[in-house]
Amino acid sequence: MSCGEPHETDCSEVLDHLYEFLDHEMPDSDCTKFEVHFEECSPCLEKYGLEQAVKKLVKRCCGSDDVPVDLRAKVMGRIELIRAGQLAPEHADEDVTASAPAPQE
Repeated sequence: MSCGEPHETDCSEVLDHLYEFLDHEMPDSDCTKFEVHFEECSPCLEKYGLEQAVKKLVKRCCGSDDVPVDLRAKVMGRIELIRAGQLAPEHADEDVTASAPAPQE
């Protein structure tokens, strides 16, 4: 998507990193560039508003789901093993994902 106008920060760059912006996971200097871009580019501003609304809706509808106690304990145990150097990180998720309960509808 592009509005066809030249910008200091290209539309494709903004859209590629939109969730980083939404999640406050980028440096302040990049955030400022994105804010300037949104002021100049209505299609990107519209996409930003849509993604922000979806994110809020998901948080409202799914944000209160509790993690099963046994799964949380397994994950925390794996983290401790990795920190202690007793388990390589690339193999840490094998047992946890295999024993995770199926999502409930």
